Amino acid sequence: MPKKLARRWLISGTVQGVGFRYFVQAKATALGLSGWARNLEDGRVEVYAVGPEAAMNDLAGFLHTGPRMAEVRRVEQQDDEPQALSGFSTR
Repeated sequence: MPKKLARRWLISGTVQGVGFRYFVQAKATALGLSGWARNLEDGRVEVYAVGPEAAMNDLAGFLHTGPRMAEVRRVEQQDDEPQALSGFSTR
């Protein structure tokens, strides 16, 4: 079984009010990842995900694009500690 990794991303740009969190939730769920996406008060979106490396890399690619109405300007990524989560939610 592949080792599970955890990563946290901070996405900047036009990423609130454009369905970004729901886009991330759909992509992460399709990839079999668990975690969450939430809006931050400074206008960024924070994403936390746990899963195999290949799926995490796929999700990272989607974060750089976002949904149709989004304009992603910057994606910051950092490794994190895996948490036992069930499914992927929006907060």
